[in-house]
Amino acid sequence: MNVALEIKDVTKVYDSRAVVDDVSLAVERGETFGLLGPNGSGKTTTIRMALDIIRPESGSVSLLGGMSTRKALTRVGYLPEERGLYQKSKVIDILVYLGRLKRMDAATARANAREMLQRVGLYEYRNKKVQALSRGMTQLVQFSGALLHKPELIILDEPFAGLDPLNVQLMKEILREQKERGAAIVFSTHQMPDVEELCERVLLINDGQTLLYGRLTELRRARGMRSVRVTADRQPENMLGVVDTKLQNGSFEYLMGEGTKPDEVLRAYLDASIPVERYEIALPSLNQIFIEEVSRARNAK
Repeated sequence: MNVALEIKDVTKVYDSRAVVDDVSLAVERGETFGLLGPNGSGKTTTIRMALDIIRPESGSVSLLGGMSTRKALTRVGYLPEERGLYQKSKVIDILVYLGRLKRMDAATARANAREMLQRVGLYEYRNKKVQALSRGMTQLVQFSGALLHKPELIILDEPFAGLDPLNVQLMKEILREQKERGAAIVFSTHQMPDVEELCERVLLINDGQTLLYGRLTELRRARGMRSVRVTADRQPENMLGVVDTKLQNGSFEYLMGEGTKPDEVLRAYLDASIPVERYEIALPSLNQIFIEEVSRARNAK
């Protein structure tokens, strides 16, 4: 089966409120899937139902092609948003313990732990206690524990929170390696640039309800070409029909209002006799789509 995780019509209710309301998704093997939403949108609850940590009121979850949940969970790697390692234990011992929980024999768990620590640059800390590590190091240790057993499905809840740029880049490189070997990756976050870099398909939820679901490129294209990027040393004083302007990497990026055509932006530069080095029409960013969809959903209440 090509589907590593399938969630159908799941609903979870707390205190008479549906925190996840009829959500569905499917994640294929060898893809990186983005589970998106603002804080409190239901992302973590959806993940916990996928992992059988909590049970839905209705709907179903299928792991690794319908394999029994107990067997499938030994082939799943999970990095929760809340980090938690035994502070007084040695790093290598923690990883061996996590490997043993995934039914690895002690020798294999230790060998894989050493391999992962070398990959994340923490091998020299293998005999240090967790409490001696920085927050970023601790996160890399827990990340290593999630990948130790070479899982077929990897679920990451806000994996880059609190990491410096170098370690974020390292973690992204490792995730690409995992994808290349065929693992399915579910990446939960509200950081849109990371999603655009890593994910092919996304699900956006807000207040437990699905707002968008599909291939990222298609979702962007469906919203039309509403952004124009212009490289010039300055911009006209009056830009009619433009609702937002950003300066990024030496270029002006304009979000056009309804009814405004891209060539009107170029015409404003020509009328102002401002030389244009580069002009291009851009699809809306995922961040723009995120803000628009969540704002629309909240205003509709």
